[in-house]
Amino acid sequence: QVQLVESGGGLVQAGGSLRLSCASSDRSFTSHGMGWFRQAPGKEREFLVAITGSGTGTYYMGSIQDRFIISRDNVRKTVSLQMNDLKPEDTGVYYCARRTESTAGPRGYDHWGQGTLVTVPG
Repeated sequence: QVQLVESGGGLVQAGGSLRLSCASSDRSFTSHGMGWFRQAPGKEREFLVAITGSGTGTYYMGSIQDRFIISRDNVRKTVSLQMNDLKPEDTGVYYCARRTESTAGPRGYDHWGQGTLVTVPG
């Protein structure tokens, strides 16, 4: 069973930065794309960004790449999300997930972490 554990969430003022990390227990880590999702209060979970298994390709939703950067360390089996210029609308629970394929995209995820809460007061 693959385990994904997120960390790095917390309270940050608007305009600030946070770096989320996701540690994976997957023995075939490089064979799978990884993604980050967000669930805002009272809303459905939404896709933010994904990275290929090799780490050479990314897929961002909308203009999120203007402020967020995804990366991965295939030696440490971690995926990170650098979030800059945070806004109140970025508040929510952030989840990392493993994609069934090695490519990057908004669908096709089979394992999820428990989530980490990010709060940006308005």
